[in-house]
Amino acid sequence: MPENSVIVSVLFYFSSFVIGLVLGGAIVFFFRRMAVNRLLRVAQRKATRISLEAKDEAKSIIDQSRVEAEKIRAAADTEYRERRLEVQRQENRLLSKTENMERKLEGVNQRERQLQNKEKSLETLRQQIEEAKAKQVKQLEFITGMSTEEAKQVLLQRMEAETKEEAARRMREWETKLKEEADVKAQEVLMQTIQRSASDVVSESTVTSVPLPSDEMKGRLIGREGRNIRALEQATGVDLIVDDTPEAVTLSSFDPIRREIARVALTKLILDGRIHPARIEEVVKKAEEEVEAEIQKAGEQATIQVGVQGLRPELIRLLGRLKYRTSYGQNVLAHSIEVAYMASMIAAELGANQTLAKRAGLLHDIGKAIDREVEGTHAAIGADLVKQWDKSPEVVAGIAEHHLETPNTSVWGFLISAADAISSARPGARRESLESYIKRLKALEDIANSFKGVEKSFAIQAGREIRILVKPEEVDDLGAMRLARDIVKKIEEGMEYPGQIKVTVLRETRAVDYAK
Repeated sequence: MPENSVIVSVLFYFSSFVIGLVLGGAIVFFFRRMAVNRLLRVAQRKATRISLEAKDEAKSIIDQSRVEAEKIRAAADTEYRERRLEVQRQENRLLSKTENMERKLEGVNQRERQLQNKEKSLETLRQQIEEAKAKQVKQLEFITGMSTEEAKQVLLQRMEAETKEEAARRMREWETKLKEEADVKAQEVLMQTIQRSASDVVSESTVTSVPLPSDEMKGRLIGREGRNIRALEQATGVDLIVDDTPEAVTLSSFDPIRREIARVALTKLILDGRIHPARIEEVVKKAEEEVEAEIQKAGEQATIQVGVQGLRPELIRLLGRLKYRTSYGQNVLAHSIEVAYMASMIAAELGANQTLAKRAGLLHDIGKAIDREVEGTHAAIGADLVKQWDKSPEVVAGIAEHHLETPNTSVWGFLISAADAISSARPGARRESLESYIKRLKALEDIANSFKGVEKSFAIQAGREIRILVKPEEVDDLGAMRLARDIVKKIEEGMEYPGQIKVTVLRETRAVDYAK
């Protein structure tokens, strides 16, 4: 019985729970449906409102578009009317131009007809002229007794002579004008260069005097039976002259380096006091080393002084040897330094490369360092030396051409030649014996007198110029110009001279008559 009551209770509670669930679900479904219906009504109202607003906006846009379309159509109509008016105006202008062209074409046709008529008249006139010319030629041939070809030949010969004379006159005028302009420019350049240069007067000889502390030292230098002086001369290759000059001996040699070695060695021996053959040989060796070091130092100082960098040691050593080399009494190293400065100044005036000009000027006489050992001119020797160690063609050309010995001369040859001439020709730079001076003047006159038609010649201005008087009946104006060039060429081939020589050919024709 109790079990049945429990079962009944369970069933009651279970049925109550099921009924509650059903009622709860119905209630929830009812309220949810009410909410959904409310949302649907709200959405319908919003959709209606949006549809109305869209219709109003679409109507507004349509109205606005209609207004814009009306404006565009009005503007298009206005532009169309303006274009049509412009096209109408252009058509009117074209019609007007066409009418003008037709009128002009008619005028051209009329002128063409007139020209054709004139051409026919001219042709007729030309035929008449040709006939008259033929008649005149026949009459002239009859009168002169010459044919047309002969007359042409005579006329051509006369014209050729007149043309040659005119050409000679024009060439003379042009040459004079060019020379005047070139002289003015050259004088300006050289004046600027010389004014910027200041150099000492240099004069050296082939002998060197060494002072002695006393005359007793002469006997010690000679030694017993002259063995000391013989050892010194044999070791140095220099002549030691002991004469009546008080407290001095003279070293004589044409090799300046040997003479310097002997001077240094003799000075050391005099200071040391120990003079015998073995000591002499030892001191001479030391003197050779010192002179070699001095040569190297002199070359380096020259490059530093001028400002030329990058020279090979071989070239610097050869450059230093020029310190003991002279030319016409002028120290060659000092001359080379001076030429380097001059060349740089001239290059600056001409707008050329100053560095190359300095290098070429410094090395232009380097061939003189070994010209006693190698055959050839010092310019050619120097160019060959520099070509081995310096790859600049301008520098090599300046060295090879600075005496104008080559067939062709570049601007660098003329530049270095001018600088060399300035340094050599300045007062006090070189000494020249009277005998060689007179020989050069005579050689100049002999060259001029060797040409046909020369009456007299005069070398003036210390051999810097030669004036030549020619026979006017044998040499005409054109021949005078050719004669001047031929004499210049022969002087260049057969003489050696510093600077340049001016050749002036004078031709004078006099006509004399007397009124009676």
